[in-house]
Amino acid sequence: MLQKTHSIAGFISAEIVLTYQDISFFTWDAAGALLLGCLAGTLADVDKPGSTMAKVLFPLSALLRLLKVKHRTVTHSLLFMLLLVVIAMPLSPLYFWVFILSYASHSFIDLFNDRGVQLFWPIPFKIRLLPKWIAIDTGSVSETVFRSILLVLSLIIPFWTYVLPQIMSRTALF
Repeated sequence: MLQKTHSIAGFISAEIVLTYQDISFFTWDAAGALLLGCLAGTLADVDKPGSTMAKVLFPLSALLRLLKVKHRTVTHSLLFMLLLVVIAMPLSPLYFWVFILSYASHSFIDLFNDRGVQLFWPIPFKIRLLPKWIAIDTGSVSETVFRSILLVLSLIIPFWTYVLPQIMSRTALF
């Protein structure tokens, strides 16, 4: 999947955390959480040379390259996510959950790709959720459709959370 798809998935993860924690989308904390979601959703691709995250976090990317870490292995694994849980513990509950869920969204949507993910690294077994013939190829029309669905979902969540209850409360008065 492309960076923009992962970014939208991270954004949706942040929206879900904000909704679950009953935090208004119209606060600075929410703005920070949504931005963190966009960034954390793309972070796992630091292992892919040439990706935006590999360029931004060049020292880490270079280290992973020196260690011969392949794409969709270590940084996409449950073991690495567990390490991130420990590292992220000092964050506030809002930012902790946004960071962890947005990061996890990356590996989750990569499971829809035909190449799958080594989720249980170091065990060299790749997992994918769809058969190859309907899996989503990176940069394909099917990814564009998938991203469009995610984008619509990112608009539905605040509507469902704020606008619809307002409409329902106003119509209940009449």
